[in-house]
Formats: sequence, structure tokens, C-alpha cells
Amino acid sequence: MYQLTTDKLSSLMAAHDPPCISIYQPTHRHHPENQQDPIRFRNLIRTVEESLLRHSEQRDVEKRLEPLRELASNRHFWNHTRDGLAVLLNSDVLEIIQIQRTFPELAIVANSFHIKPLLRYLQSADRFQVLALTRDSAVVFAGNRYALDEEPVNDEFPSRLEQVAMAERGEPRASVAGSSGGVGSPKIMHGHDENRDDIETEKYFRAVDRAFTTQFSGPSGLPVLLAALPEHQALFRRVSQNQLLQPEGTNSNPRALSTDSLRQQAWGVLEPYYLARLDELGESYRTAAARQSGSAILSEVAQAAVAGRVGTLLLEADRIIPGVIDRTTGAVRSCDLQTPEADDMLDDLAELVLGKGGTVVVVPSERMPAPTGLAASYRY
Repeated sequence: MYQLTTDKLSSLMAAHDPPCISIYQPTHRHHPENQQDPIRFRNLIRTVEESLLRHSEQRDVEKRLEPLRELASNRHFWNHTRDGLAVLLNSDVLEIIQIQRTFPELAIVANSFHIKPLLRYLQSADRFQVLALTRDSAVVFAGNRYALDEEPVNDEFPSRLEQVAMAERGEPRASVAGSSGGVGSPKIMHGHDENRDDIETEKYFRAVDRAFTTQFSGPSGLPVLLAALPEHQALFRRVSQNQLLQPEGTNSNPRALSTDSLRQQAWGVLEPYYLARLDELGESYRTAAARQSGSAILSEVAQAAVAGRVGTLLLEADRIIPGVIDRTTGAVRSCDLQTPEADDMLDDLAELVLGKGGTVVVVPSERMPAPTGLAASYRY
């Protein structure tokens, strides 16, 4: 619960028994701002209730809303939120997802889950991972230009050099005592002696590279920024097999940086690549449209998506176009978003394209190459 992955998004895009409830709202990390978050959530529950009561009895609606009301009363949950909250509910699914990006308030009851805000997060071009590395410690972060958070690691990830040395000697795993301080602050290790020669450092970096690629970088497919001193940058890059490691990093000791300072430095390195990618996507669409192999007209793109012709679909980040797309013919019908069978047609379009093996990228409004909220490049 709480973490969004590509696999989880795929499961939410699959067919589910209606009604499917989708609630999105911004949340706050700190007091006193977060005190209003459960109140906003209860207001969104009321919106859902009104929609359900159009077609269901009060008793059935109350039973369906019970998990939402329990969440609204969970004080511990509301004191440990991030920046955005998504709650997706039907008769057999309850997903509570927190992400590092704010959501506009939204409550929809439809035949499928409204997943475009989650797509925006997973398909946005500004997401990245940071590997904060010293000669004897490694910390993994994930985030975007707005926020960065440390990722939890399991016992198989070599957070400390001593773990690798002890594994080679067949000794029991060391226990790690937490400490405060900057990124990758030293941690107290119990039950062993430290040995930090250059051979062990290289061996450690190889172990970190393997574990990081397997557990984090490979599954996410995100660009990786290395935060390390210059001498550690050189050694790690020499031994790393990670294809997503960016050519530039931050040449600072991560132990001396706060998490927000690390985010600022990382985004300063990655922003030019982010902007270049958006420019490339926009230019590719304009070229396709000029050759009659692309469109920004919803009805045309919907028919192409059903036929599997859409190779790349750009969606405007905060645009919603309420209605229904016939998933057999691609015909579109506009209607009010509160109509039970209606959803955001851009959301449905994204599902269709992804289901046919296409690529979806959610783009800030100021970087969209068309004013209609979408821009598609066709395969043929």
C-alpha cells in the first residue's frame, strides 16, 4: 500500500466491476497544513456518495463507502502523508497511493478507474532516481523536480560496505542503528571491524551497482543521477553496468547535503535533459502531423488508438475531457463527468494506447504542441 509502481498501474487499468470510485487530492507533509486534509477527503466522499445515490440505495452506498470513512478517521495516516493522495475503490479493490506530486481535488464514479493523474506521475519526464554514494555507504532516493524521498531498502541491498565484507566471510548480517544528519550519514555498526582499503571499496561499488540496478533502476526505467565525490564518481562509473546512469552527476559529498539540497543539485543537472526530451517529443509530433501521420483531434485519435495505430500519445497534464470512448469502434460521446458511465476521455485514450503497446507521456500545458489536450503520432 501507498507506493505506485508500473505493475500496480497495469492492474488498475484492467477491467473491474463497476462502480469504480477514484478520489484524488493534495496532501501536506507537515502540521498545521495537514490538519485540513482529512476534512477535504470527507468532502470528496460526500461527492462520491451523491453520485452513487443516483443509482443505489442508501444502505448499499453506506456499505461501499465504509473503507473510505475508516481512512478519513485514521489520524496516523493523515500525519504521515506526502504531496498527493489517490484512493481507488470498488467491490474487490482498495488502493491507497501516495506520491511526490500534488493532485487537484477530484472525485469520480465510473465504469473504470480514473488513472490519468497516476499516469501523469509515472509517465512524466521529470522523474529520476539518485544514488547517494560514499566509499562505505549507499542511499537510494526517488523523486522529481519538486520532491525527493529516501527509498526503503531490504536486507539484500548493501547499504554499508561492511555488509559485503561480512557476506564474503560468511558472518551474520550486521544490525544498522539509525542516525540523524545529512544524506548517507554514517551509521553505527555492531559486531565487526571496518576495513576500507581500495580493493574493498571497488568490490563494494560493484555490489551496490548490481543491487541498485536489479532492485530499483531496472524496474523503474528512470534516469539515475550519481551523487558522490569526484574520486568516487570515477570509480563507480568505471565498474557500473547501469545503462540508465546519467553522464553527469553531483560532485558533492552526499553526507554533507540535506535531502532538499540534494534534490536541487540533482534537478539542476537533469533539467536540460528534461527540457530537451519535451522539445524532441513536440517536434516529433509536428513532423508526424505535417505528414498526415499524426493528429490532435480526439475523435480521430480515438479511432486510431482502437486500431493500434498510435505509437506515441502526448497528454496535457491537467486537462480533463469528460465523456465516453467506445473501446470497440473508437466513437466518442461527450457527457457530464458525474454521469456514472463517464470518465475522462483522455484517461481512457491513454489506457487504449498503452494496451496496444504504445507510449504515453504526460506533458505540462505550456509544452504541449497542440491546444486540444492531446497530440498523437501514428505508427502507420
